[in-house]
Amino acid sequence: MKPIQFKTLFSAALLAGVAFAAPVQAQKAELPSTLAWTAYDVGSGGYNQAVAIGGALKRNLDVNLRVLPGKNDISRQVPLREGKVHFSATGLGASFYAQEGVYEFGEKNWGPQEVTVLMASNSDGGLSIGAAGDLGIKTVADLKGKRVAWVVGSPSLNENNTAILSYAGLTWDDVKKVEFSGFGASWDGIINGQVDAAFASTTSGKAYQLENSPRGLVWPTLPHGDKAGWDRVQDKAPFFVPIMATEGAAMSKDKPWEGSTYPYPILLSYKSQDEKLVYNMTKAMIDNFPDYKGGAPGIDGWALDRQILKWVVPYHPGAIKAFKEKGVWTDDMQAHNDKLFERQAVLKTAWATMKDVDGGNKDAFEKKWMETRNAALTKAGFKPIW
Repeated sequence: MKPIQFKTLFSAALLAGVAFAAPVQAQKAELPSTLAWTAYDVGSGGYNQAVAIGGALKRNLDVNLRVLPGKNDISRQVPLREGKVHFSATGLGASFYAQEGVYEFGEKNWGPQEVTVLMASNSDGGLSIGAAGDLGIKTVADLKGKRVAWVVGSPSLNENNTAILSYAGLTWDDVKKVEFSGFGASWDGIINGQVDAAFASTTSGKAYQLENSPRGLVWPTLPHGDKAGWDRVQDKAPFFVPIMATEGAAMSKDKPWEGSTYPYPILLSYKSQDEKLVYNMTKAMIDNFPDYKGGAPGIDGWALDRQILKWVVPYHPGAIKAFKEKGVWTDDMQAHNDKLFERQAVLKTAWATMKDVDGGNKDAFEKKWMETRNAALTKAGFKPIW
C-alpha cells in the first residue's frame, strides 16, 4: 500500500484530465466582527493552528476569532450544536462518529448529527499512538503489556487507539488501560510516568513537550507493506491512510516516520448553518492561507491543493460554493457528496424510530439503536462499518 502524498492529489487530477467546474465570479469575504470556534485542548495541534488562523483573520479582515478549548468530543460539540459557536476545529469524534451516531453520539440525547465539513488540514504530519522513548518501543506490537491512555468522553481518541492497536492484532485486553479526563492530561500523564502511550497528532504541542522531556518520544511504526495489518486498521477506521510523515516531534524530512494519518483538524459546522457564512468562512480560509501558512506545526495542510474533497463526511453547500469559485469542484465530487447526504438522511430516519425506545437502560438502548442503524444502512446499500 502506497503512502498518501497530499501534494500530488490535486495535480494528479489535473494530469488525468479531470473536468473541474469553471470558476465563477469571486465574492468578497464578509464575516462577523467576532467569530467563535471550539477546538482541542490548549497546546494541541488543532488549538495552535486555530490561534494562528485567528491572527491572520484579525490582520487581514479585522475579525476576532475566539477559540474555546474542549477536553473531549462532547465538550467541543455541545456549543456547536447549541449555536454558541459558529464552527469547530475538531477531529473524527465530532465529525465522523457524530454523523454515524455511534459511541457517545449513540446515546438518547444525541443520535446521528447532520454535520458538514468546510475544510481540513492534511499536513505532512501523522496521527497515531505516541509512546515514551525510554521503554524500547519501536513497533505497535511492542505496546503489548504497556499502559495506554483512554480519554473519557472522547471516542475518536479511544477508537483510533483501538484501530492502531489492531494493526499488530492487539486489543485493549492486551494493554493496560489508564483513564484520563482530557487529551492534554493524557500526554502530561506520559511525562509524569502515569502512562506509557497516548494518541495524538505528531505536530501537537504535547508531543514536542514529551520529546523534550526526560522520557523522550517515539512513534511506533506501521509498515505500509503489511497489507493484513493495514486491512485491520481500515476495517475499524476507514478514514486512516498510510503516510511517510516528516512533520512533527521526533521526525524530520531526513528521518521520516512510517505511520498513519487522516485530516486533522477538521473545520466543522452543522448542515443548518447559514450558507453565506460558511461560504465566507471557507473563502477566508483559502484566501488568507498565505498569511497563516507556517504559523503553527501542521498548519500548511490547510492549503487548497491538499484538500481531500471526497471524504467520509459531506461538505457544506457553502463550502462547495467557495470550491466552485476556485475551480476545484467536480461532478464526481458532487455525486460523492450527495451520497454522503443520503447516508445522513438514512441515519436520521432510523434514529426517528428510536424516540419511543426506553433510554433508561443505556446498554439496551445502544444495542437496539445499533441493530436499527445497521439494518437501515444495509437496506439502503451502505456499509454500516460497525
